[in-house]
Amino acid sequence: MQLLAPYLLFLGDAHDQLAAKTADGIARWRPSKVVGQLRLPGCQADVGVADMDLDQAVAAGARTMVIGVANRGGVFSPSWQPSLLRALDRGLDLAAGLHERLADLPEVAERARLRGRQLFDLRQPDRSFEVGTGRPRAGRRCLTVGTDCSVGKMYTALALERALQDRQIQADFRATGQTGILIAGSGVSVDAVVADFISGATEWLAPANQPDHWDLIEGQGSLFHPSFAGVSLGLLHGAQAEALVMCTEPHRPHMRGLPGQPLPDLAACITLNEHCARLTCPAARVVGVAANTSRLDPVAAADWLQATGQQLGLPVVDPLRGGVEPLVAALLA
Repeated sequence: MQLLAPYLLFLGDAHDQLAAKTADGIARWRPSKVVGQLRLPGCQADVGVADMDLDQAVAAGARTMVIGVANRGGVFSPSWQPSLLRALDRGLDLAAGLHERLADLPEVAERARLRGRQLFDLRQPDRSFEVGTGRPRAGRRCLTVGTDCSVGKMYTALALERALQDRQIQADFRATGQTGILIAGSGVSVDAVVADFISGATEWLAPANQPDHWDLIEGQGSLFHPSFAGVSLGLLHGAQAEALVMCTEPHRPHMRGLPGQPLPDLAACITLNEHCARLTCPAARVVGVAANTSRLDPVAAADWLQATGQQLGLPVVDPLRGGVEPLVAALLA
């Protein structure tokens, strides 16, 4: 897939900031590719770029409107369709990473055909994969894992890639979700891969490499999330990662999308992820914790990071507030 930049980020009527994590990730990590954001009435998200209507975006040079919303179930809201059709009428391509496909929306598909525009469905694999084998392979790999969905696994992997490259160490971010693919320019949306082939797709994504080369593999979901644990387990086995970084959000009231389902104990989550990862990499271990402390004020966040680090005996950082250098040191130790 070759998307034409720059992008107009469509936030639709996202009900909170996390619902717009696709747009937020692109705006944060590839700002040079973004001209602005388009929000519908009632939108509760803002990724910090200029608000634009379609005419303004086209005048600013936009070539593709990217659906920047990642909602539960990955479906298109009927309220979005007028904007999608108008974008095609104004000469923009459309790109989306939802489970529901743009190509399966009859009016959108027909309008794209009439206008000669392209529809990019990023979650649809453009190749087949073999089943995983678990055979040892060269190179070094780190997988970000989590206590829940949307706790910073992609952000942490990208931050680690940047920090390692700043040290002149060979490192590549390996995208496993639609936002990461838009940022990296390639990858595999593993939650759209048939379950039997998730580990094999991950082996293909992060193949054997030079002995000192690091692959930073973006994790998905959580072993403790009833909806998505299967994807998380397939990634653990296919990544064959010697290093795991546990990602979490302190004081989140419940699992994402599941009111009443509490988050797992952090130490228990570390233990289970290590146990499962050791099926294909016997030396696998959690080397540190990355926390999204945005719900806490700076003093409370610092206290939580310090106390948790002492409790677990691991480096515990907030990548956004303090960077990932302690995690890099743990990787290289």
